[in-house]
Amino acid sequence: MKRNLTFIVLCKHAGDLKEMGRALNNHAGASVLVTSADPEQVFTETARLRPSAVIINLDDLGEPGVKMVQRVAGEFTNTAVICSSHDSSPDLILRSMRAGARDFIRLPINEDELATVIERTNEFVLEHAQDEPAKRGRAIAVFSSKGGCGVSLIATNLAMLQSSTTCLVDLNLQSGDLELMLGVRPKFSLADIVDNRERLDDALLASYLTQRSKTVSLLAAPIKAESAEDIEPRHIYEVMELLRQRFDNLIIDTPHSFDAVTISALDHADQILMVLTLEIHAIRSTRRALEIFDRLGYPRKKIRIVVNRFSKNIELDQKQIEDFLGERVVGFVQSDYRAAVNSINLGQPLVESAPTSKVTADLRSIAAKLFEGQVEPVTAPLREGKRSFNSIFRRQQVGVEDFGLTAALDRANS
Repeated sequence: MKRNLTFIVLCKHAGDLKEMGRALNNHAGASVLVTSADPEQVFTETARLRPSAVIINLDDLGEPGVKMVQRVAGEFTNTAVICSSHDSSPDLILRSMRAGARDFIRLPINEDELATVIERTNEFVLEHAQDEPAKRGRAIAVFSSKGGCGVSLIATNLAMLQSSTTCLVDLNLQSGDLELMLGVRPKFSLADIVDNRERLDDALLASYLTQRSKTVSLLAAPIKAESAEDIEPRHIYEVMELLRQRFDNLIIDTPHSFDAVTISALDHADQILMVLTLEIHAIRSTRRALEIFDRLGYPRKKIRIVVNRFSKNIELDQKQIEDFLGERVVGFVQSDYRAAVNSINLGQPLVESAPTSKVTADLRSIAAKLFEGQVEPVTAPLREGKRSFNSIFRRQQVGVEDFGLTAALDRANS
């Protein structure tokens, strides 16, 4: 069985690089993802794209080239390493094989030899595909039922704190702005993935993402607002499944409504990070949302509550808030308006623009709890208040139908 083969090529000589790219692209089912003269860029792109093979031209690289073979072969066991060189001496071929290369291409390229190498690469990929377990990264949806609570800010910084591969997904289809917080300019978006889903493979999917760092990529919201109209809940499910096969973590910045697209994302998430601020409307809105989660069948262990923009001057007691919500608060992010605005204006997440601030320390603490699967007791209690928290909410509880969620609840009842 033939598979589509993807290649990354490392070569210092521009003429050889062009020849190798042309020769590979002339073979049906083979495509070149990246060509570069920079070993570090090749290593980074290999980690991100996971190609079928990496071709390393040893000319002009010397001993560092052989060490690069060893490094790539040791780190990416499901990627074949192939060496090439104008020097096809038995000594160089033997050294490359001992370093971890599986094949050797003599330059200038002989088409028959290249065809044989591609065939052996196909066999290697098939063999490792049978043994490789299906990857399924962890998905966390960051949500608030009330706007202005800082969902995008928290989602962005949680993503940037990850040391393993992470995709940040902007599901604010009409008004997504995560690219501003990350300081990037996406060329493609979720709309492009949906439009091309029938022919989507790993390489094409990767090309639609915007890389922010070695570990973090962004799937941007549609660039044109009208493109959002064609995105359906089933598309969200399909895209998330694809992303979870490529990334260790998926962090989803969700809208503040319970529309069908948002519910599809919440259904799909392993955990929902519920964000609120200590304002009456935000707290009441959070309790309504928790009731809706119950109606939708989400177990409470799926929900984690975080208070954003916390200040010691707020006269509310932590225990009273938890009693009112019926759920623990697992973390607090301190209020720092100047740092937050500066972060957004610079296009740098707080973990970069204010790495030693208290707000960044709070975000690190929350990330550790979420991604290590442990929730430690919160050590920063809210200040005791002078008035009873429950007295603020003496009015009869508003029904969930008044929250504008009839369609969502009909789905839960079906």
